[in-house]
Parts: sequence; C-alpha cells; structure tokens
Amino acid sequence: MKRPFWLLCSTTLTLALLASCETSKPATDVSASAGANAPIGSTSTNAESMESNGIRLTPFTDSPKFPEAQMKLRNPIAGATLLSGEVPFDYQITNFQLTKMSGGPNMALMANSAKGQHIHNIVDNEPYTAHYETKFSKPLADGQHAVLSFLSRSYHESLKHRGAYDLRIINVGNATPSATPIIDVNAPNLFYSRPKDTYAGADAKRIMLDFYLVNTTLEPGGNRVRATINGTEFMLDRWLPYQMEGLPAGENTVKLELVNSSGTLIPGTFNSVTRTFTVNP
Repeated sequence: MKRPFWLLCSTTLTLALLASCETSKPATDVSASAGANAPIGSTSTNAESMESNGIRLTPFTDSPKFPEAQMKLRNPIAGATLLSGEVPFDYQITNFQLTKMSGGPNMALMANSAKGQHIHNIVDNEPYTAHYETKFSKPLADGQHAVLSFLSRSYHESLKHRGAYDLRIINVGNATPSATPIIDVNAPNLFYSRPKDTYAGADAKRIMLDFYLVNTTLEPGGNRVRATINGTEFMLDRWLPYQMEGLPAGENTVKLELVNSSGTLIPGTFNSVTRTFTVNP
C-alpha cells in the first residue's frame, strides 16, 4: 500500500530534524570533563582564583569537616595571674583526635605535619606553637598576654567554627596590670597563622595562607582581609584557607589587615600583621 504524500513528507521532515539535533550536540561536554579529569588541586577551572604579578591565590573548601569538634581551655582561666616562667596549659577536646592524619586531597598538596592533627597556641599574635597533647607548658614573659588557641588539621588548616577556638587574656608574673587590656576580646580581631618558616621541595609548590578571625565575618561590601603578598594586594571577602602559587625562591612577605567596607583598617592590636617566610623550591 502506498503511503499518502503528506505522510511521506512529514516522516522525511522528522528524520531531518532528528539528524540536525544529533549533529549539533557536542561530542564532549568540555565544562564537565575539565572538572572531572583535572588533577587534584588543579586551579585551572576554578573561577574563584585570583592572580596578579604571577601570584595565584585559590580558596579551597574540600578539606575534611569536623563540625562536632570542641575544644575547651581549662587552665589557665581567663584573667588569671600566674607565676613567672613556664605557663601550664590544659585543654579538653571532644570529637577530634590529636595526632591523627586529617586525610583529604589537600594533605598531599601542602606541608603536612608528620605528627598529625594538633592545637595551635598563639600568644600576642606571635608565631604559633603546635601541640599534640592536651597538656603542655610554654615560657611566657611577665606581663599581660592575649592567648588564642584553635584546633588544626594535620596540614595546619584551622577549624573555624565557634567551639573549635578559645581567646582569653592572662597575666604572668608581678608586672603591674595595664589599665587598657592588650586586646578587646569582644571586638573584631585578626590573628595570623600560616605560612610560617621554610617551605622546600614539593611543599613549596602550593603554600597555604590561613588566618583566624574572632567576632567578625567577611563578605563582599563588608569587612574583608587585605592580603599583600610581596607587594601585590589581594582583597579576601571569604574566611577560607587559600593556596598560594607562583611564589619566588627566597624570602617572601605576607601582610594581613582586617579592613572595613571602605578599606580602612579596623582598630585592634593585631589587626595588621606582617610576616616573612622562605621558599626553597
């Protein structure tokens, strides 16, 4: 039986349209395959990366999460006056294991402590000391001190939720207490954490920038951190760790400033800090 002419035309038109649609479809979804096949830690497809003068800054959020981790500094108590010399610290930690390797993709990409997860203890925003037990002592000069403590992954990235840190003021020795506290613990405060010391070999390829904020958040149009790396300025509006790439061999400098929406430094003893570190590729 012969098909009606109109039916043959309709069938031919349908086949032509299907063929056209099939040939216009890309052979590969480039946007999807680039992300799936990119090497771990690759920043080539990360739209959030910032690059200037050969330095690239890339935030990352794929670290293992420890939302239930809690840390409490039992001693010294806030406002205590302690004997001169070695100051004993005593922490209580739950849902977080010191000395354990944190795992995750970033552990192999950046400098990682062979001793595992630990506590960062920062006194007066000086370089931190890392501690792998809940009890330890460290020498402090006579006077008033601001002590920030927080839990750290094995590759030194801080845990940033409320229960993972402690900030308090203590007094050591017989020095006359200052009428003005060293910091206002209820005001916005910035503390420096990483980078620190020397990075060599594979550890020098990607170096983590990490800092700690208390009583403030970062957001576009609000408070931000101005990071000046070897004279090149980056404005950070998210409180995240950042991978730094493209740093030259030798001494490098990082300056961090907590600023408001207009770029003005927010008052605070430690809200502007400059550190140097060394890269040995």
